[in-house]
Amino acid sequence: MTDLVALKAANADRWARAKLTRSFSSGAKRLVAPGAKARYQAVTARTGVPWFFVAVAHEREASQNWNTQLGQGDPLGSVSVHVPKGRGPFKTWEDGAYDALVNCAPFAARNHDWSIGGTLTMLERYNGLGYAARGKPSPYIWSGTDQYVSGKYVRDGVYDARVVDQQPGCAGLLLSMMEFDPTITFVGTTIPARKPSLTPKPPPPVPSIAAPAQGSIGAFFVALFKSLFGRK
Repeated sequence: MTDLVALKAANADRWARAKLTRSFSSGAKRLVAPGAKARYQAVTARTGVPWFFVAVAHEREASQNWNTQLGQGDPLGSVSVHVPKGRGPFKTWEDGAYDALVNCAPFAARNHDWSIGGTLTMLERYNGLGYAARGKPSPYIWSGTDQYVSGKYVRDGVYDARVVDQQPGCAGLLLSMMEFDPTITFVGTTIPARKPSLTPKPPPPVPSIAAPAQGSIGAFFVALFKSLFGRK
């Protein structure tokens, strides 16, 4: 089983070091265009999933074709035959996107970690964790950056180390989108640090005749009395 915490850390580290090896500008401009962004934001309003996550998934799955299902790129008006299978048909692209994010694994609408590591890992989970299981960077995420060289699942369960993925990777798309839309930010979940639970010290005893305050005249006479009469 893939360690998702480790994968998030690995993806965040790759992001910090990544450099583009080809241009993503054309696709990035389309994804952040006002009309497209408005449609992605409408899905965000229904699901809570950041609009830019929806945008890059749409590009990767269907080259931003609005007549397809977000989940796998199958035709919007037909029942899907690729994973996730059996979805649809849908009347609108937004309805298909809602279904993919809310009702289909890995259920992005339930995610609360939208840090860069969390975002990229959620995108990778939609494509599958076969690359992570091999210790390889996923081309779904890193194609078109210096974090990826070669290797691709050419069909279900068949990995070819020689094949180079030619599609734009999600990380490269995001890097380019941020150049045109600086409102894109990544916010992770943080758990407030718990303050240490301190056991309160018991209050000092109240001075009395039998137990006067230390250093007081009463304490002097008690000590004198004990020394004269041998009381301890």
